[in-house]
Amino acid sequence: MDMDFKQLGVAIKAIAEEKNLPEETVQEVVEQALAAAYRRDYGDREQEIRVSMNLNTGDVDAYVTKEVVERVGDEAYEISLKDAGVMKKNAKIGDMIELHEKVDTFGRVAAQTAKQVILQRLREAEREIVMNEYEDKIGTVINATVARVEGNIVRIDLGKAQGIMPRSEQIQNERYYPGQRLKVYLKDVERGFRGPQLVVSRGNREFMEWLFRGEVPEMESGAVEIKGIAREAGVRSKIAVASNVPGVDPVGTFVGGHGTRVNAVMGEVGEQEKIDIIVWAENPTDYITNALSPTKVAKVVLDEKNQKAKVIVPEDQLSIAIGKSGQNVRLASKLTGYELDIEAEKTAETVMEGKVETTELPKIPKLKKKSDLENSLLEAIEEHGE
Repeated sequence: MDMDFKQLGVAIKAIAEEKNLPEETVQEVVEQALAAAYRRDYGDREQEIRVSMNLNTGDVDAYVTKEVVERVGDEAYEISLKDAGVMKKNAKIGDMIELHEKVDTFGRVAAQTAKQVILQRLREAEREIVMNEYEDKIGTVINATVARVEGNIVRIDLGKAQGIMPRSEQIQNERYYPGQRLKVYLKDVERGFRGPQLVVSRGNREFMEWLFRGEVPEMESGAVEIKGIAREAGVRSKIAVASNVPGVDPVGTFVGGHGTRVNAVMGEVGEQEKIDIIVWAENPTDYITNALSPTKVAKVVLDEKNQKAKVIVPEDQLSIAIGKSGQNVRLASKLTGYELDIEAEKTAETVMEGKVETTELPKIPKLKKKSDLENSLLEAIEEHGE
């Protein structure tokens, strides 16, 4: 099976037009593949070969680079000064000269290999062009459609390209199905051995911030800002906010009238995800106190060197401070950057000079059993009788 260059040229142009690839890119891919085919049928695999092809006519020309030498040792790589002088009058020893060869066809194996390489390289080129287009959108939220669900991975249709949403980037307990429309955060373009692929997320902190940015116009003006987010997607999030304008309530701004703004965000991430909006504070003690909201904090003992803090809370607030499965304290720790140790207030202890002394309570005599009381009474009567 020989290669029909004219037919190949027509097919390549059609593919380029269909895939919206630049003709120069297609030309380069084809010529590289044909150069490899030429080495297989007519030359040596280490030879420097350049091939040009006219996609309209199907004409293929090969150019073999050889070094000008006084005496030829290897005809595949060298040409004599005498022969070189015929092509280039002022040729001298050490020059590199391109020899033109007209190519009419390739053998079956070389032709098949060239076709496979061309199609593979065109697919890679198409993918690269699409990826380059989406690289500008990294760090933004875009509308997408679920293409299919494969185990723990959700394949997302982004329009011109497909992305993947791994389990770690999904919202816990959120169900996905083909055709579902949703917003996703374009996290990264990963380049692996299978080529580049887009990674999207709905479970990261940045997705939450982008949703609030769309609901809180004061963020664009700089009146309010998000200072930090700690998130366990689908369960609970803590968001620290601050105001840059005197008199503006940052929490009220993010919550919105009757909770409209925070409810709009919850509508996107799911009603099951609770969102705590707290006031950011520069002072670590105040920040930790706010972060543990709705807990009432009695005292915070900081260890700034080791980024740790002991938080004392009333005994009836202990379970609230820790939260279900330790969730409240865990998110507060992520938000503030401090490792938090929650303790209940000691009711029967007094702290003196850094040492804990336990107050001794008066001992209450134990009640005697009925038999013991009777024996004691009899003994008392006997003693009295004597």
